[in-house]
Amino acid sequence: MHPGWFVRGDIDGFFGLFVDNLLQLMLIAVLCGQVCGMPDELIFGRIMPGAALSILFGNAFYTWQARRLALRTGRSDITALPYGINTVSLIAYVFLIIAPIYFQTQNPTLAWQAGLFACLASAVLECVGALVGDWLRRHTPRAALLSCLAGIAITFIAMGFVFQIFAMPAIAVIPALFVIMVYGGQVKLPLGVPGGFVAVLLGVALGWGLRLAGLPYFQPLDAPYTFAIHLPQPAVGDMLAFLSNGEGWKYFSVIVPMALFNVIGSLQNLESAEAAGDRFETRSSLLANGLGSMVAAVLGNPFPTTIYIGHPGWKAMGARWGYSLLNGVVITLLCLIGGVTLVLKVVPLEAMIGILLWIGLIITAQAFQEVPKKHSAAVALGLIPALAAWGLLLIETALRKAGVSLFEAAPRFGGDLYIYGVIALSQGFMLTCMVLSAIMVFIVERQFFKAALWTLVAALLAFFGVIHAYDLTPAGVQNKFGPGAAADFALAYLGAALLLVALHRYNRRHADEKTGLVA
Repeated sequence: MHPGWFVRGDIDGFFGLFVDNLLQLMLIAVLCGQVCGMPDELIFGRIMPGAALSILFGNAFYTWQARRLALRTGRSDITALPYGINTVSLIAYVFLIIAPIYFQTQNPTLAWQAGLFACLASAVLECVGALVGDWLRRHTPRAALLSCLAGIAITFIAMGFVFQIFAMPAIAVIPALFVIMVYGGQVKLPLGVPGGFVAVLLGVALGWGLRLAGLPYFQPLDAPYTFAIHLPQPAVGDMLAFLSNGEGWKYFSVIVPMALFNVIGSLQNLESAEAAGDRFETRSSLLANGLGSMVAAVLGNPFPTTIYIGHPGWKAMGARWGYSLLNGVVITLLCLIGGVTLVLKVVPLEAMIGILLWIGLIITAQAFQEVPKKHSAAVALGLIPALAAWGLLLIETALRKAGVSLFEAAPRFGGDLYIYGVIALSQGFMLTCMVLSAIMVFIVERQFFKAALWTLVAALLAFFGVIHAYDLTPAGVQNKFGPGAAADFALAYLGAALLLVALHRYNRRHADEKTGLVA
């Protein structure tokens, strides 16, 4: 019997993925408008329709992928990979590519064209990365792949939303705790009503109830909305116009690591999905990522799309594949009618984020549960670079709100915060998470030569500036690439690699002596 397209858990899954996608779209609207000076016609007339079609493309593919796996295996519990716009790439492209060009030229159209070129170049590099993704996945310990996801989950997802929940307790605490009660306690509600749906209804009722009682905790957006249909328009000419001035190639120092970031992040998410019981083909999944970003760039959206963190959380909710398709359709309709902010006129954001908090908790727990017990230290070590990246974001945000740049404030910290260590550890943090965790796994397993090889990888990455290297400028922390970019870190890792080789030789000699092979 063919499985159906939707189950009750898909409603919960839809709410979680919809909120995540909606948050990215809101971020695009705010940053492109307030930071990059883009007019509404460009944001809602060109970027949002392109984002809609790229999100729909990926959601449709991963829906088909999950359903095909279900039909082939005879299982009905397959959960589609979540998908949407990559938050980290979004921030990097705004502040390292689009905004600098706007500040220099005061031309928002030129800045937008630069983003389109970067998105397309990143998509091409992702497709190339798909060819070697399976090899990377086979030769990387599971703890290394899961620890970085756990670091992102406990910081950028869970902690960020916890702060927002407790900043608005009247509306947000009850829905968030209800999500934890239902999913943590595996409670089945009457008539099979999805817990996430009930949580959102609770938040809406609290927000509007308090507002009607004269306590305006919930402030609906007051921006006017006019119904209009914005169809996607090809943007190939805009990319070619930007390329013709020869400026695009300057930004490959940002494009290349972000493409690598997307490939590595997708591999980690595929590993996370397999740990939860769903193994998807690596190459086709990564190719879909790259093709989705190509669709985005060609249709006017400068922000890459990717497989989202959180598959185990959606699976734990009971979502299968229908939630992905439903999300793609709803997000597309909202973008095409310019209705991204319309939902927030009715639904308090705080009513929905408890679902994302739960997803962050589930991912963090999984990283420790799905590896051998003795590898838990490797997972813990892998959390640290992500914590540094999140800490740096908080520091920069606080300083910016206080009217002070990190460039001005950094020399004043001294030994109170070791801010330069925070910055160095945050640069290329996803790769650092993975490499440190892999080194620890092989040390625990007493495979010191393999640990030395991973440490040598760290030395090479640092030498060329992929990890740890940076320039602190008045405009903020900027990537620094090229030979010798972080030579001190490279030498340190090289020294550690030599120590591990010595340990390998000592360990092998000691083992030979025990077996009587050495006199």
